[in-house]
Amino acid sequence: MLKRIKNFFRTTLLGGIIVILPTIILVFAFKWLFGMVSDGIKPLTDLVVNTITLPDRYDHPIATLIVLSVIILGCFFVGLFVRTRVGKWAYNGLENSLLSRAPGYKMVKETVNQFLGKKKSPFSSVALVRIFENDTKVTAFITDRHDDGTVTVFVPTGPNPTSGFIYHLNEQFVHPVDVSVEDAMRSVISCGAGSEQLIKELKPNA
Repeated sequence: MLKRIKNFFRTTLLGGIIVILPTIILVFAFKWLFGMVSDGIKPLTDLVVNTITLPDRYDHPIATLIVLSVIILGCFFVGLFVRTRVGKWAYNGLENSLLSRAPGYKMVKETVNQFLGKKKSPFSSVALVRIFENDTKVTAFITDRHDDGTVTVFVPTGPNPTSGFIYHLNEQFVHPVDVSVEDAMRSVISCGAGSEQLIKELKPNA
């Protein structure tokens, strides 16, 4: 009886933590992000406060919202401009002649594209690949595709999926399967246990 009560309180407490903790972390993350953005645009908000008459109590929050709205509108109009032929030509010229030469620009651009969903995440596609070009198949994640038909894959090692090997294979040896990354990761961590879905999704002629 005592053991049952102990298990009840433990599972109930853990259930409450599972519900509340992600919410608290999310609130703190938004608070940190908003604070970081506010600090970055502080010179602009100070300019707005000194230029426009705002209620003393809410002057900085209102100024921050005004500046953020102007920045969002600016991004919209820049995006609208680069959709035109002239804008696209001007942007490509600026990027090729200046921005691409700046250290770290390409890395930052790829990171932003992945964050905004403009570029497919390297670990968004699961595949069974024939690294020895025979019937042996291994679980892999497609990380890149190339114009010559070559596919770059990452083959994790179990039970630690953060280490592994990188292979560059002809497309004919790479067989994508309709399995989520999470399920594939679980099978790697468990050293292959639970791979039935991977095998089941593989096309018969692959």
